[in-house]
Parts: sequence; C-alpha cells; structure tokens
Amino acid sequence: MKRIKFFNQILKNINYMIEMTCTRVPVQLIDRQTQFGNTRKLDLSECIFVFKSSKSDYEEPLSDEEVDLKPLREATIAVPTPKISEKRKAEEADASKDLKKAKLETKALKAKRPGFTDERYNETSYYVENGLRKVYPYYFTFTTFTKGRWVGEKILEVFAREFRAHPAEEYERCIRAGTLTVNYQKVDVDYRLRHNDLLANVVHRHEVPVTSEPITVIHMDEDVVVVNKPASIPVHPCGRYRHNTVVFILAKEYNLKNLRTIHRLDRLTSGILLFGRTPKKARQMEHQIRNRQVHKQYVCRVEGEFPEEEVVCSEPIEVVSYKIGVCKISEKGKDCVTRFKRLSYNGKSSVVLCKPQTGRMHQIRVHLQYLGYPVVNDPLYNHVVFGPEKGKGGNIGKTDQELVRDLISIHNAENWLGMDGDSEMSLFKPKLDMEDRVSLSNDKDVASSPSSTPGLAEEEQQQQQQQQQQEQQSSKVTVGTQTGSEPPDSSFTNDKMTVDPHCYECKVKYRDPKPSDLVMYLHAWRYCGPGWEYETPLPAWAASDWAEEER
Repeated sequence: MKRIKFFNQILKNINYMIEMTCTRVPVQLIDRQTQFGNTRKLDLSECIFVFKSSKSDYEEPLSDEEVDLKPLREATIAVPTPKISEKRKAEEADASKDLKKAKLETKALKAKRPGFTDERYNETSYYVENGLRKVYPYYFTFTTFTKGRWVGEKILEVFAREFRAHPAEEYERCIRAGTLTVNYQKVDVDYRLRHNDLLANVVHRHEVPVTSEPITVIHMDEDVVVVNKPASIPVHPCGRYRHNTVVFILAKEYNLKNLRTIHRLDRLTSGILLFGRTPKKARQMEHQIRNRQVHKQYVCRVEGEFPEEEVVCSEPIEVVSYKIGVCKISEKGKDCVTRFKRLSYNGKSSVVLCKPQTGRMHQIRVHLQYLGYPVVNDPLYNHVVFGPEKGKGGNIGKTDQELVRDLISIHNAENWLGMDGDSEMSLFKPKLDMEDRVSLSNDKDVASSPSSTPGLAEEEQQQQQQQQQQEQQSSKVTVGTQTGSEPPDSSFTNDKMTVDPHCYECKVKYRDPKPSDLVMYLHAWRYCGPGWEYETPLPAWAASDWAEEER
C-alpha cells in the first residue's frame, strides 16, 4: 500500500505541473535537431501528452495482507529427450568414425597440390610405341561420395545407369566379390545408398595413349615452371587420364613434383602452361589471372577466309552440360569478349590471332563457331551435331537435352574437350563404341603384342615411325635437359604388361588414335603479366604457306 500511495502522489504532482504550464503564456522552444537541419519552434500549449499506465510481471496485492508474489507468465516446461540405447550409440559412433576417416583420407589427398606421392607415381610406368606414350595397365581404386540424386537407390542400379564402362552383370560381380564397396565394407547388390556413403571401386586401369612428343621448357626458376604442352596431354589427372598427364610426366621423369597448377588448357590445345613451385608465387599469379592482369594470345587455324579487319565477339556463353563439357551462345550465359585478327590465309583456311579478354570455358572455340569460322579440326564445335550450319550465329535448332543426347551418341568421352574427361560419366571409365575396339581371339595376344593399330595402313605406320625418329633426332630443349634428369628407357617390356582375367578391357584391343586425332589447331602462344612475359615457338600448322595433308 505504501508503494501505491507513493506512485499516486507522483502522478498528482505531474498533473499539477502540466496544468500550471498550460495556463501560462505560451512558451516557444527551439528544436535544432530536425532531419532537414533547420530550426523549428515548439509551442507547449499545442502539444499533447499521453500517459500510459503499464503493469509489471508481478501484480500488487489488493490488501495489506501478506501475499506471495506469483509470476503472470507461464514457466517453461522442460521436455526430457528420449534416451538412446548404448548399442545405437556405439553403432553411430563407429559409423561416424569410419566416415570421418574416409573424408580425412580424401581431404588429405586433395590437400597436397597436386596431391600425389612417390607411391602413386610408382604405380606403373610408360612405354612408347608408334609415336604414342602408353601406360602399362595397373590396379587403381576409384572413390566418390554418394550424390544426392542417388540416395535411396540400389547400388547396382546406380552403377549400371551412371557409369557405363561395363554392363550391369560386371558391376554385380564386383559387388559380390567385394571389389566394389561402400565405406570400405562389402555390401549386398540390393543395398540402398545413403547420404555421404563412400563408394570405392577397384579396377584394372587402362589409360588412353597420348603423343610421345616431349614437353619442352620455356622458363624455370625457384618460383615458376613454364612449359610448352604438346596437344593430346591433359594438364592433370582426370577421367581416363592419370599417369598420361603433364603433372605426372614432369614428376615421374623429370623430378618436378608438387607443382601447383595456375591455369588449365584443354587436352587437345597446345602451348604455354604455367606452374607455381611455391604457394606464394602460385597465389600471386592466380590473383593476376583472376583480376585480368594477364594478357593472353592464342593462335588458331579456322575454316574459310576470315575477315582482314579486327573482329570483336562479345556474345555471352552458357555451359550446356558440365557432365560432358559443352557450351553454347546464350543470353543466359556469362559475359565474355574475344578479339580476333587474321594473320594469313592460304586459300582454304586462315590463321587467326585470338585475344580473349575474359576466361570462360571454351570461349575462343565457341566464339569462332558463332562467327562461322570454327577451328579446322575441332571435333566438338566444328560438327553438324550443332545443326547444318554447325552452330553459326548461335542457330542450333535443338534443345539442350537433345544436343547432349546427340553428343553422347556420336562422340566417345575421351574425344570431348570440355572438362578433359573430368566428368561424372568418366569417373569409372565411360563406355567406348564397338567400332573403337577389336576383340581378341585369346588372352595371350594381349600380353605378347602391345601394338593396337589393326586399323592403320602400313604406310601410315611408317610415317609415324619416321616422325618419331625425327623427333628423337631433333635438338629440342626438353625439361630433362633443364633439370638434369633425363627420362628413363621407354621401350616396351613384356614383363610389365599385367592381365586381369576379370578385366573387360584386357579382353579387347583398342585402335591407336591417328595423328589427326591428337591435335587441334589451337595454341596458347603468349602470356604476359605484371613484370613477366612468356612465349612459345609457333606450331608448324601456323605457317602462312602451310597446307593440310589429305586425311
């Protein structure tokens, strides 16, 4: 009661003061804090005061009696969590531990750029045949985590649909034999995939051959290695390529290990390739490329007579499918600009200097396709799969789904130049067309004869051998001469050729790619940035008087 009387007295005093103020002569006050910065006069007689009474969380008792103060708000009721059995806790702990171990192992491999050890490099070795660098077959474990769209599906159905390397029967055999596992554990063919399941498939791996042309060094110091990459060799392991990559070849044959890739080139594109030898230098040059401080110049040979004046193409490019690596001109795409200038014309094709101002996927090739002057031997963008005009003016005449479907039916995955085979389709080795393989009569032929050129004429084989001899006799400056580590003997050794009775690829013999399949007339010629510039010799096909041989 004393507190109530006290508050009532305060209210009376406030009301009295208001009444006294309103009966006096109006007083004008100055408000100098308006939002417009000007002054404003206030008249208290024109002001309205509103007093609002409020209650606290506790009500005052209505009498002098002692009353316990009770809160008006309801107290929060704690709901006990259900108890988890010890068995379930142990199972979840073990599963979490195994999954964490698998993830740590995967991250450890990715943490080391490029992420390989001597044990990995020594998995197999090379041999040279018919002008091609080949890899002896070896055992390898493919790993991947379950993708969202696979969750809830049977493991056999996923492999039969997603990975077309083998028929479903072969995957069923692998699952039952325990070479195809989930979280390193053998499972049943009816096992349904869960989130974060780690799939591992042990295979007898056969890599695709690449050119035996040596990698030449442009510049090398303590911070940077700059090489001239031959066509047909991917930069780093991807898809069907692992040891037959620039990163592996430099490490295995020239002891240039732990190189950090600064940028990439398509598999069939030749030219300048930059590697960082220190993390600091790699980050610095990556930053320069990302901020467009690096000026790039490419040279290519295109079909037809390219205009003499400079041509600027600024059409946006959209990725149609990351899975197979194909792009097109689209309003939905990303902005990009390429400048073109003709260097020469031989009556059939033109040599063009290309200056990309941005770095979109397949930018030069897609822009040339749009202009109607595709690269002469581009197996992807110089193809009628893009329509009768081969995509000129962006006219394809089919939906993205139809385009992807047609590309899959026409090309082998290793011939696509999009992601260098680095796609979901090629993770467990994509299926090859029957015309690209010839069945063997028995397994002995596989081990005794490494040659795989039944479709090549004798004259063509002789030309390849002559070309190989010329390359060996030439006085090129290779990475080996720069590092003092010459490549090992690359002659074929029958003892190194392994055969797996369950390996599907051991039972077939593949045709060697023709020389025309190993090169695309697109070359990274010159790169220059703040305080540095590197340039390679121009390839033979870039000469003004060059004439293409009949294929």
